[in-house]
Amino acid sequence: MENFTPHTSFLGGCLIGLSAASLMYFNGKIAGISGMISSAFDIKDKGNHWRLFFLAGLILAAVMFNLFSPYAPASYSRSTLSLVISGVLVGYGTRLGNGCTSGHAVCGIARFSIRSITATITFMSVAILTVFITHHLLRNIE
Repeated sequence: MENFTPHTSFLGGCLIGLSAASLMYFNGKIAGISGMISSAFDIKDKGNHWRLFFLAGLILAAVMFNLFSPYAPASYSRSTLSLVISGVLVGYGTRLGNGCTSGHAVCGIARFSIRSITATITFMSVAILTVFITHHLLRNIE
């Protein structure tokens, strides 16, 4: 809990909610990032430029935060291999669940989608179980 930053966490959550609500209000679109990425480069869809701007904004916000933030850059205690395996598993879960955590948790729950509520409960349960296994049962394995 030494790195917990309640003010910036709250502000970040508000900005995520505001951006998702704005996208829904102004474009009628859901801010599911995996769906945006999978369809952003579809050359048949002439009206997908908004996806590229939204994704560019995500990347630009992260770059700007790292450039101007007083906080130290993130460091990882896991090996590169474990991070790659984790990324592949997240990608597989995103396809399996028909959407990513942002789409289901932030946007789906706000729309009272039973599918998204179920998916979010599943995501969180598996995440809690994974942390328990990797941090308590397999403590010394990288």
